[in-house]
Amino acid sequence: MDKRYQVFVSSTFADLKDERSNVIQTLMEMDCIPAGMELFPALDEEQFEFIKKVIDDSDYYLLIIGGRYGSLSDEGISYTEMEYDYAISKGVKVIALVHGSPEKLAVEKVEIDSDAQQKLQVFKQKVTTNRLVKFWSDAKELSGLVALSLPKTIKTYPAVGWVRASEVTDNTELLKQINELRKENSKLEKQVQGLQKNKSDMLDLAQGDDGFSIFLRCDLVVRGQVEKKSWKQEVTWNNLFKCIGPKILKRQDESVIFNTLSNYIVSRKYENFNSAQIDFTDFEKIKIQFLSLDYINFTGIGATSYWEITPKGKSYLLKIMSVKREAAESNNE
Repeated sequence: MDKRYQVFVSSTFADLKDERSNVIQTLMEMDCIPAGMELFPALDEEQFEFIKKVIDDSDYYLLIIGGRYGSLSDEGISYTEMEYDYAISKGVKVIALVHGSPEKLAVEKVEIDSDAQQKLQVFKQKVTTNRLVKFWSDAKELSGLVALSLPKTIKTYPAVGWVRASEVTDNTELLKQINELRKENSKLEKQVQGLQKNKSDMLDLAQGDDGFSIFLRCDLVVRGQVEKKSWKQEVTWNNLFKCIGPKILKRQDESVIFNTLSNYIVSRKYENFNSAQIDFTDFEKIKIQFLSLDYINFTGIGATSYWEITPKGKSYLLKIMSVKREAAESNNE
């Protein structure tokens, strides 16, 4: 099927017109559908609601950061950062292109205001933490970076994309994929039902304050230097569920759960770190354990997997996380 992907291009506007032009031209040459603030070069709160809908319809999010933080919303946050935060919250895969030498930019392309400079640095730190980024110094470099990065992202994280309606109508491959997903979903449902029927076996499952040893890796920042660390750490099943439970009260992308667990467990040992990652095999064990305990539902849509809390899991989460009222002291002592 001839599939085209919509890519939302996000950046400040006036200072990066040439950069945006090169990126958008490259996207069109790659048969992608570029979208972005060309629709509304001067954003306001009302127009941002429309931009959110465009991001919802996009398969990938491409962020370009130069030397400007950009115009601010009523909350004091730039619209570029608001777009980024919204894309992350929706699980849209991000490709970040950050200027590597902002000190070489022309005066009119950098922030003069110290407050805006600080906000830009904080935003860049947010974008470059626990995420692969590409650095650029000239507008002409961006075309090559996009041409290299986007195909890899598409291959690693295939998205829904757009196709002609006429192709969908007669496309047997799409019907085959849908049928396979139905079979997989039916298989998972039967597995869960089988587990629920054997409640006596559930008593043998590790849970609550039982310990679980997890292998971890991270880049530790020590005096400005990066040291690679790996170790095993003991955690309880209750702590793991407290970590992810609030995240999955609504359906959540599995990659978000993976990153949340990785950062949480590493933070129990280190404060300043980058690229936290738990062993994928241990992550799969956690998923299977919570499925077995009937705390989560697990679904797959295309190449993306989602977690969502079950009624039983929600009830247990409330039990272990709710703040209990302290017992009143007895007056009959």
